[in-house]
Amino acid sequence: MGTPAGGITAAVRTSAPTGTGRPGGTGDGGGAGQPASSGIDAPTNQLSPEQLGLRGRESDEPRREPDDVAELAAGRPRSSKAPRRASLQVRRFDPWSVLKLALVLGVALFFVWMFAVGVLYAVLDGMGVWAQLNGTYQDLTSDSGGGGELITAGGVFGVAAVIGVVNIILFTALASVSAFIYNISADVAGGIEVTLSERD
Repeated sequence: MGTPAGGITAAVRTSAPTGTGRPGGTGDGGGAGQPASSGIDAPTNQLSPEQLGLRGRESDEPRREPDDVAELAAGRPRSSKAPRRASLQVRRFDPWSVLKLALVLGVALFFVWMFAVGVLYAVLDGMGVWAQLNGTYQDLTSDSGGGGELITAGGVFGVAAVIGVVNIILFTALASVSAFIYNISADVAGGIEVTLSERD
């Protein structure tokens, strides 16, 4: 309990960094033997960080992310990073999903087919092809009692619809059978290898 109060004050001031005292002054506690300031007389904007006592503070350089640090350590910049690639194998197609997809595609192609038949029929009808064929047919069958038209819009679209339905059935069945065959072949010889890559 015999320690004087001035000794405690001097110890606290000498533990502060050099240059943190009042400008132009010295530390009070002379018992420590070191001044609290070096007495620099200059504007603060002309002093270095060491003179202002900022040596131990963090620098103003922006903090780098872990990915940036790893890329710089590897010797390549972030902007020139090579795209990642992955090699995969298609080992199996689900037959049920293939059947559903083939059915939807078959129906879509059916409407495309009917539209194409309609456009072709309208173009040929505008050129008078159907009228000439029907006239020739009537001339040939007039002696035998026949006088109907050979080609009509209903007949053309009816035949096209039948052909389209048959194509839907055949396309769906062929796709499902192809999925079964591929699955068996992939188990024996391996699937198709596909390489996926990111965009450059």
